[in-house]
Amino acid sequence: MPKLTRAEVAQAARNPLPFIAERWTPSPRTVRRAAMSAVVMAVIIVVTGGAVRLTGSGLGCPTWPKCTEESLTATSAMGFHGAIEFGNRMLTYVLCAAVGWAIIAARSAKPWRRSLTRLGWAQFWVVMGNAVLGGIVVLVGLNPYTVAAHFLLSTALLTVAVVTWQRVREGDAEPRPLVGKAVSQLTWLLAAAAGLLIAVGTVVTGAGRHAGDSSDVHRIPLDWKMIAQLHADLAWVVVALTVALWFVLKAVDAPVGPLHRTRDLFLVVMSQGVIGYVQYFTDTPEILVGLHMLGSCLVWIAVVRVVLSLRERPVATAPVPSPAAETPEPAAAG
Repeated sequence: MPKLTRAEVAQAARNPLPFIAERWTPSPRTVRRAAMSAVVMAVIIVVTGGAVRLTGSGLGCPTWPKCTEESLTATSAMGFHGAIEFGNRMLTYVLCAAVGWAIIAARSAKPWRRSLTRLGWAQFWVVMGNAVLGGIVVLVGLNPYTVAAHFLLSTALLTVAVVTWQRVREGDAEPRPLVGKAVSQLTWLLAAAAGLLIAVGTVVTGAGRHAGDSSDVHRIPLDWKMIAQLHADLAWVVVALTVALWFVLKAVDAPVGPLHRTRDLFLVVMSQGVIGYVQYFTDTPEILVGLHMLGSCLVWIAVVRVVLSLRERPVATAPVPSPAAETPEPAAAG
């Protein structure tokens, strides 16, 4: 291990990212893996957050940022619920580590792509904001509106993580559309419908029976069956728009990328729909609700990938001068 001077140690302490970048160049594969790790952890934190609610452990740690007024961590007296809630809080640090790895890898890659570093920092600040919001959720006793906001902010984190992962695989040239404006508009309509579907799903959760704790937790004062029916109707709208988009892409002879991404979205949405209907008719068992939350992440990832597949961003390269543009050599005398 090379010895560092006092000046180098001070430089590393003041601004560690350039210091690391000067001494480490990750391979493109490492950068892709770092970006993917952030995507995976963004999904895991949603699923484990659902496990906290579905096991009734939402107030296993009754305060925040400490677990109790006297202890930073869960104690044995708090039992299963305290361990579940505190474990989910600890996973936030794992998520931060994954996002931090993505930032360091993006900053150390050669050539440095500032856009990737900015996307990594955007993930970091969304994680910090959602951690604070999670604390507010506990302090207000699992108010369903704050719980819904907590989930939606997690979806925002997932969006930025997927965009970062996609941008790692692309260049920095200006995006070039692969389809016409009408197809692009249909895709954005599909994305808006999917976003509304997820938002209404949080209302279904807030009005449903899984309040997150065994105590008397406030619920959204709406008819649960009515809002669940609206959620199902929106799901069919998303399915119809997905099928329509696929046929339009086939009709305009679009590249295989958008076609494959649309096909993937259709399969994920249909699988999610099956889980949704089964959980509805079986009185929302916890395991199926957890799978439905995982499915919501996969649906949104598929939607974002469809949107991103409609354009390409080649690697920007410096123009190579043509032979005619080169300076001719002086002719020999005589």
